[in-house]
Amino acid sequence: MNTQSIIYMDNAATSWPKPPGVTEAMKRCMREAAANPGRGSHEMAVRASRVLFEGRKALARLFRIQNPNDIAYALNTTQALNTALQGLLKPGDHVITTSLEHNSVRRPLEALRRKIGIEVSYVQTNAQGTVDLSKLRQEIHSRTKLIAVTHSSNLLGTITPVGDVGAIAKAHGVKLLVDAAQSAGVLDIDVGAMGIDLLAFPGHKGLMGPQGTGGLYIHPDLDLEPLMYGGTGSSSESPEQPTARPDRYEAGTQNTVGIAGLTEGVKFVLAETTERIHRRELELTRQLMEGLRGIPGVTLLGPGPETERTAIVSFLMEGFDPSEASFILDRQFGIAVRSGFHCTPLGHQSAGTTETGAVRASPGYFTAESEIVSLVEAVKEMMATLRKTN
Repeated sequence: MNTQSIIYMDNAATSWPKPPGVTEAMKRCMREAAANPGRGSHEMAVRASRVLFEGRKALARLFRIQNPNDIAYALNTTQALNTALQGLLKPGDHVITTSLEHNSVRRPLEALRRKIGIEVSYVQTNAQGTVDLSKLRQEIHSRTKLIAVTHSSNLLGTITPVGDVGAIAKAHGVKLLVDAAQSAGVLDIDVGAMGIDLLAFPGHKGLMGPQGTGGLYIHPDLDLEPLMYGGTGSSSESPEQPTARPDRYEAGTQNTVGIAGLTEGVKFVLAETTERIHRRELELTRQLMEGLRGIPGVTLLGPGPETERTAIVSFLMEGFDPSEASFILDRQFGIAVRSGFHCTPLGHQSAGTTETGAVRASPGYFTAESEIVSLVEAVKEMMATLRKTN
């Protein structure tokens, strides 16, 4: 495969290409710091520990977190969300979430409902993915422990007003968990100002790092039950998991090489700024949506191009199953998009596409305007060919 010829429009799943410094940082780590962090006092182990702490400092700066040790590394957003949900919730607790959520939120919640008897309320959004905050507020009662929301829908690109949700949570003494899978590195996130108690984020999307990286911010006042128990390199004489952060939540050897790459990706985001990245991606998204909505037979999902949103454009092509459309775009036009249900069946329920799924194109910071034009022209050609054959 010649990757130079690929038009990559699947950044909502994993961003590509990465900034050049990401690969170089990973190579350097393999050469100079490939020992176990926190497991030895020799020079290479110390360097490995330094890699992890440098990453925490960069992430803390990005999300305005006061203590870098309140960030626990994870393999991905899914692991971070499971750490938050399984570590916080107890039998009888009530959780409020929305119909926009990814299965990484819904499935752990449903599992906890079955296993320990938590209560879950889903606030239905409209077809554009907008959450009615008054309905969310009405769901709060005496046993409500947590509100869990996605910062941006991975199907519709809708942005949740997290700061407003945080204010509601704080006013009622409820904790707030934010799934930042589609927003970290793209939208400005300030955990203090937005009232976020738990922030789950991936390293391999907007933060420009490699797969197998991510993390969870845990408010200093929260003590979660660890998702995993085991070696941490600290308090080894005790049979109990350490209470000190971040060791409490990081059993086992960490992905030092991946975190070295993640750190470089975060530094790239800090240098470019989320404001500039979001503005660039929004321009590309609007260009794509304007082009697609002018094609007969194409239906766009979610808020219109005039609305503030993330770089996710889901659409239907009349006469094409989404998986068929995605296959043709890949094999005939060299354009990588995603099709299906995107792990968010409730989101498709809101959008009215539970029977079909959708094609999802997600440009990124490195996408060229000419690539947007190529995708629009490919869809136009496919629809024109279909009309001729019919």
